[in-house]
Amino acid sequence: MNAPPESPVLSTAEIARRLAGELPRWRLENGFLAREYKTRGWKATLMVVNAIGYLSETAWHHPDLHASFARVGVRLQTHDAGGVTEKDFALARDIEALVARRPGNEAGAEDGTCVEPDH
Repeated sequence: MNAPPESPVLSTAEIARRLAGELPRWRLENGFLAREYKTRGWKATLMVVNAIGYLSETAWHHPDLHASFARVGVRLQTHDAGGVTEKDFALARDIEALVARRPGNEAGAEDGTCVEPDH
């Protein structure tokens, strides 16, 4: 199976506009889309890292991850293109949807979630 074709690098202004509208908890940091998740501890951190790893592999993407006791940092950039592309936004949306998911409680987080509310 071949990797999907690369998309063009987005301008800083376009990235800022899209982050504000689509991914307000993400930021542009040194040429990467970046986000930090606060978890409920080491086991939850590992669950988040593995979930991001799965999403990344299915998207043919390789994010930079930083894992610590109760935090996971994510940085996305399409390395082959040399900047942020649509591919990065697509993966960021998928990560946000999966990691921040609160099943069974549409109004807020439930006790079993691995990411702290509001992170």
